[in-house]
Amino acid sequence: MVMGMKYHIMAFFSGFLLDLLFGDPYLLPHPIRIIGSLISKVENCFLKKKKERDEKKEFLQGFCMVIIVLFGTVTVTALILLSAYCINCYLGIVIEAIMTYQILATKCLKNESMKVYYCLKNKTLPEARKAVSMIVGRDTEDLNEEGIAKAAIETVAENTSDGVIAPMLYTALGGPILGFLYKAVNTMDSMIGYKNDKYLYFGRPAAKLDDFVNYIPARISACLMIVASFLGGQCFSGKRACDIYKRDNRKHASPNSAQTESVCAGALGIQLAGDASYFGKIVKKPYIGDRIRAVEYEDIKRVNHLMYLTAWISEIICLFVMGLICMLQAGKV
Repeated sequence: MVMGMKYHIMAFFSGFLLDLLFGDPYLLPHPIRIIGSLISKVENCFLKKKKERDEKKEFLQGFCMVIIVLFGTVTVTALILLSAYCINCYLGIVIEAIMTYQILATKCLKNESMKVYYCLKNKTLPEARKAVSMIVGRDTEDLNEEGIAKAAIETVAENTSDGVIAPMLYTALGGPILGFLYKAVNTMDSMIGYKNDKYLYFGRPAAKLDDFVNYIPARISACLMIVASFLGGQCFSGKRACDIYKRDNRKHASPNSAQTESVCAGALGIQLAGDASYFGKIVKKPYIGDRIRAVEYEDIKRVNHLMYLTAWISEIICLFVMGLICMLQAGKV
């Protein structure tokens, strides 16, 4: 048990460093894309054209889809990981480190948002709209410079929880098996968790499960981001981040999305959220934060710095807790 925890700690930290160094290797097949492909195939099997709509049946089909995708993800991950450790412990560490690296999305999130930053810096709005459309679900065709920057900032802030801290916590707790299970839930929500005509009932089980698995991690992420705001330097206000979080952390339809977004808005002294267009329809949303100053494209760099600080704080805490558990198991404490 002690040796197993030591292997897990080494793989966990190595995977984190690999993510910071290399990000998403676009030329290689990524497990999340494979999970996404599975989701699409299962969806196509269930959502065939019907003459009459059966809402209860769609909900049950959505529930079955969740079971199929999660079972497939956990089974394949467990087989690969356990087989590697059975062959050789060092091979197991390498495979677990690679899996952990694939679960996290710190550098990928930074890289994609910085594409928006450089387009805005070079005053190429059409390219900036295209770049931001790759990381947000809203309509981007009519966004001005501030709207584009705000969309990118909101994505980094929200995904600091969904793409970095939450998967890190689940992986620390249960290794890549639990980490990939979380990513499967999150991927299903991002693909079918919309409240539109097509997915209102079919996507509801995935959306509700995503709310559930993110409930505690989102709040931990917000607390860690507040700490990062105090440590991040003059660009950030830790006190304001804390105040805005207390006031605005529930100003979102999702119980989790406004957690880190409110901290980010307070830390930077800007106003986020508000009305946005989705699939051609304006969705009314309350504002988050106070407009102490206007949003600018430099805030994209600042929010990435905040995300990296938050990720490092979380990683250090996870390593400390796992190390303490390892020592307790060894009877040294």
